[in-house]
Amino acid sequence: MRWNDKRRSTNVEDRRNGRRLPVGTKRAGGGFIFFAVVILFILMGKDPMPLLNGNSPSQLSNHETPKAGRQDESADFISTMLASTEDAWSAIFKKAGYRYQAPKLVLFNDRVSSACGMTTSATGPFYCPGDSKVYIDLGFFRELQAMGASGDFARAYVLAHEIGHHIQNLEGTSMKVQKLQRQVKKRIANQLSVLTELQADCYAGIWIHHYEKQAEILERGDIEEGIRAAASIGDDRMQKNAGQRVNPDAFTHGSSKDRVHWFKLGMKYGSMERCNTFKNAGIDSL
Repeated sequence: MRWNDKRRSTNVEDRRNGRRLPVGTKRAGGGFIFFAVVILFILMGKDPMPLLNGNSPSQLSNHETPKAGRQDESADFISTMLASTEDAWSAIFKKAGYRYQAPKLVLFNDRVSSACGMTTSATGPFYCPGDSKVYIDLGFFRELQAMGASGDFARAYVLAHEIGHHIQNLEGTSMKVQKLQRQVKKRIANQLSVLTELQADCYAGIWIHHYEKQAEILERGDIEEGIRAAASIGDDRMQKNAGQRVNPDAFTHGSSKDRVHWFKLGMKYGSMERCNTFKNAGIDSL
């Protein structure tokens, strides 16, 4: 993907390793704490000039540690992709006569507290409708690669899917689904969850359909990366990888085939009306 020259979003909150700064934010000079840090750098035998030029201690340590540097490249990429979703969905909402309310993106390590409760990295990336924030531990992308979905567009697809849940929250779909799930048996509740996830996949396709026209960021093989990512996290694939038999009644996110189908549908048409998975399943109340 051609993303390095694209704008970064300011709606990113970095909570990794106890940090609470937006990605790319520089601390302002001045104040007792700032000068205490400068003195500490001198005592440690480090050059304080980068600090005096406006860089933060966290930025300096990121440059000094290769692993942190790779993490920051991923954070930079995710910030850019978040900006791309803001641009795409803002244009879509504006055309429909509405103003798009962009979500915040929270980067974290290991565990994080949100309006949806305390969550660990094992959950994977998630969207919390209670605070309208997307939460991502960047280590998830290593797991995604291990599942056979590597590349920039695979990472972008994951974020775009979570933004799809934000769109559902803005539409009121999320609340309607949760209310209906409390009234039905578990098997039906699971089916509603699948339809919600498939619609988010379709919305992810809508994002790239529109943003590609704005910015032309795709390169050869990118679409295939996204399709592999959608297929890699299908419930049937996950069940097989866990050594379980495929049980459609236990699906909560959709089969690999269905996830790819709805993602490609969104990419092809770029239309929210085409993404009505509920109506397609005979549910007209959503």
